[in-house]
Amino acid sequence: MTYARVLTALADPTRRRIFEELSERPQTVGELAGSQPVSRPAVSQHLKVLRGAGLVTSEPRGNRRLYLIKSDGLSELREYLDRFWTDALTAYSAHITQRIKDT
Repeated sequence: MTYARVLTALADPTRRRIFEELSERPQTVGELAGSQPVSRPAVSQHLKVLRGAGLVTSEPRGNRRLYLIKSDGLSELREYLDRFWTDALTAYSAHITQRIKDT
């Protein structure tokens, strides 16, 4: 149930902001900390949670690490949510079909 870890990770507003910033471009901890209302160590901890949820990854760049969005990080969450959308569309289709038959 990776989607549960993703939901938990993104439930925190600071982590969501970090994730959204990384969706624009890869950044270092220092760059991210400059735009967040939390300390650099706090940003590192948030990135650790995002990494654990499979949402971000990092690449070494000299003596720093560049953090970037993992392209498939949201796939399980999307599949989970799509299931509800599919169920809703199926129910809607059945309702419309029944209404047509009733007329």
